[in-house]
Amino acid sequence: MILGGYGNFGKRIAEALSNITDITLLIAGRNPIKANELCNALNQQPADCVPAEIDIYQDDFANQLLSLHVDLVIHTGGPFQGQDYRVPEACIKAGSHYIDLADDRRFVCDIGSLSKSAKEKGVLVVSGASSVPGLSSVVIDQCAARFKQLDVIDFAIAPGNKAERGEATIRGILSYTGHPFPIYQQGRWINTYGWMSPRRLNFGSSVGKRWLADIDIPDLELFPERYPSVQSVNFQAGLELPLLHLGMVGMAAVTRFKLIKNWSKWTPLIYRSSEWFKYFGTDIGGMLIRLTGKAQDGKPLSLKWLLTAENGIGPYIPTLSTIILAKKIIAGEITQTGATPCLGMYSLKEFDREASPLGIFHHLEEHYG
Repeated sequence: MILGGYGNFGKRIAEALSNITDITLLIAGRNPIKANELCNALNQQPADCVPAEIDIYQDDFANQLLSLHVDLVIHTGGPFQGQDYRVPEACIKAGSHYIDLADDRRFVCDIGSLSKSAKEKGVLVVSGASSVPGLSSVVIDQCAARFKQLDVIDFAIAPGNKAERGEATIRGILSYTGHPFPIYQQGRWINTYGWMSPRRLNFGSSVGKRWLADIDIPDLELFPERYPSVQSVNFQAGLELPLLHLGMVGMAAVTRFKLIKNWSKWTPLIYRSSEWFKYFGTDIGGMLIRLTGKAQDGKPLSLKWLLTAENGIGPYIPTLSTIILAKKIIAGEITQTGATPCLGMYSLKEFDREASPLGIFHHLEEHYG
């Protein structure tokens, strides 16, 4: 079952999983018309696609899920900011494996609180199976062995302006715009502010230079623990059009100085306004991870991993971690149970198997000595 299966990310996951034979794929959500339309669009695929009208906020959601005997639930129904664990808890009760694309720090980082009950039911609960921390941790895990001491993790995501975006994603971003959150810098925790500290960063010839700002994600809390030698972890993202990006920085400043408490209540208006600019900019996006520290011989080492997505394919990237894990669960390749953030749960080779046919490529640059 894909909750929000006809949404921006859900439909891409449904498209990928519909190629699997001998499974029934439930396209679930509150809009049965959209669910049925997607099922009709996928009716030539091997999987049997069935629409399902389900609202996770209804009192009988857990009983509905239990009655459907679902093996795996994929939760794409963001924003996850402010959500409780009703969906993964219902999945555990029903004996269903669970994967989500959550990007909310608390939702992902605290998912381990469900580990005991998940193990008792023999199911796997994975949160954050997306670009972060799903893909980011896989890249860093592969590179970490090159370092005797990994000091700094600095990474960023820059989507193209023409890339498809959902209202739920914008609502999630606005919820922390201008609000403080902790980051690990030079061996201690300090506060920064959502969509502030703007800078420009070069993502290479295809993407070019993009404006970035501080964004709150689970990795900022997970990585200092996962990589104990690390002294600083930085993450930023941005909008391609400088007008929109610097406008967000200005909105963050308004909130920081307590003139507006929370921008998320204006999400519909801001979303509609952003659509006025969708014909400007490009459909090219990128993801960059820079790691610095000391190589195994003690000499300075810097690695830069750069991913590029062209032709509007960028919105597929956040779905690939979920697609990879779902296929592994369906094939019986994962026996792990419990509840965990999505950290290092697949290989870059498995990522390439899904990404390369879409035209998503990456390379690694090294600066040694």
